[in-house]
Amino acid sequence: MQDSSRPAHHRLSDTAAIWITGLAFTLVHIATSGRYGFHRDELLTYTNARHLDWCYVVYAPLTAWLARIELALFGTSLIGFRSLAAISVGLFAVFSGLIAREYGGQRQAVLVAAVAAGIEGPIFFAGTFLSYMSFDLLWWVAAAWCVARLLRTEDPRWFTAAGAAVGLGMLTKYTILFFAAGIFVALILTPNRRYLRSPWFWCGVALALVLATPVLVWQFQHHFVGLAWMESIHARDVSWGRTDWFLPDQLWKVTSPVTIPLWFAGLWYLFATPAGKQFRMLGWMFVVPLVLFLMARGRDYYLAPAYPMLFAAGAVWGESKLSGLSPVGQRAVRRSVWISLAIATIVIAALIVPIAPINSAWWRFANAANGGGFDMQIGWPEATAIVAGVRDSLSAADREHLGVLAGDEGSAGAINLYGRAYGLPEAISGMNSNWLRGYGNPPPRTVIAIGMDEGFLLRNFTACRRVAQLTNPYGVVNETIGKYSGVYVCGPPVKGWPDFWKSYQYYG
Repeated sequence: MQDSSRPAHHRLSDTAAIWITGLAFTLVHIATSGRYGFHRDELLTYTNARHLDWCYVVYAPLTAWLARIELALFGTSLIGFRSLAAISVGLFAVFSGLIAREYGGQRQAVLVAAVAAGIEGPIFFAGTFLSYMSFDLLWWVAAAWCVARLLRTEDPRWFTAAGAAVGLGMLTKYTILFFAAGIFVALILTPNRRYLRSPWFWCGVALALVLATPVLVWQFQHHFVGLAWMESIHARDVSWGRTDWFLPDQLWKVTSPVTIPLWFAGLWYLFATPAGKQFRMLGWMFVVPLVLFLMARGRDYYLAPAYPMLFAAGAVWGESKLSGLSPVGQRAVRRSVWISLAIATIVIAALIVPIAPINSAWWRFANAANGGGFDMQIGWPEATAIVAGVRDSLSAADREHLGVLAGDEGSAGAINLYGRAYGLPEAISGMNSNWLRGYGNPPPRTVIAIGMDEGFLLRNFTACRRVAQLTNPYGVVNETIGKYSGVYVCGPPVKGWPDFWKSYQYYG
């Protein structure tokens, strides 16, 4: 428990230190967020933000809604578009520190927990660009803090706040359901099962369901297309081996190697010490999603938002052990901990923050470590300019009913974002929610196709010819500017647009 005998001004300064730590993470991301360009996934979100809906094929609606607010406030500024993601990561660190305080941690413990959470690989990456992961992580840690506060105060009204966090998570990313399952199972496995009889618990459940209602209704109206997308993406991830090393990846890819002792200590504190018994429920809230993701063969980063509960517990346990050391020993331990965290922060920032010179050896190494996250930010303005040049080379008759057919969300989003300056029509695509928006009325009689397989175009469209090649001044190759780099001009589909469109839906 927190020492209530501490002077109020000390507690206030501890709170200020937590918020300053979160602000530091936010400012690092904001300061570096304009270095490259829009990420392919951000281009997806940009298109969805211009077509507001109650849900989308790839995700629930909140990310696109927030992106629409950013567009209204900042236009298409890259820094503005990423500002809420940066703020979310800062708040993630703040909540992590606040969880440690609920465990009874003093300043050192709460700051160690905040920094350890902030330098998780997926968390740090989520602050560099706008994605649903950028906000999903916030609802996990907010729900965990609500539960920690409930356990400390024994006030069941905190279930309503936890339910709101889970509901917002359902409006963001469906993996929050694994965490919700963790909360429920943790209640059953601990004496806190008594709260199942509390009306406040069921108020929290009801609030989560109310917030999730728009998603459920939309999915029902669209034949649960989100499930089809998840099945397709999961099959792809399994076939590509992306789920093979779930447990080992937790040790070096999801959490920093220097924080491994911290979260192992957190497990020990929550499950094996009398002091941690009061908060054991949070330990199960980590273990249950871990087991479920392992059984479901989930991606390694899905579990990243659950670690703050362990970082906080480990920091508090470590802080309690320091009291048995001499003053010299305490200073030595604190110094070694902070030096390790500082080195880890610098290394992780060098690999994840977009600051390396494009296509330098540093950039290529960091890009590989990020799974190609950097190269997906390069080449989109140049690709759009090339498409505009092809459009300008066409006859007036071909330009009259022209469409731009894009093979993926990145290409489509780039045309929609950068093409406005060239007067290009909005892109049409069969991928994800783009397919639901159709091919336009009247249908195009001529299409410029990018990011697509040549064989597919020749089989399905009339009079296709390759007219240009996508390039960029950096020589960067990604999935679009590499594998499918040709630009084609084609006539309408062989079977006509209605029949072609029926079979053109695909996921990515």
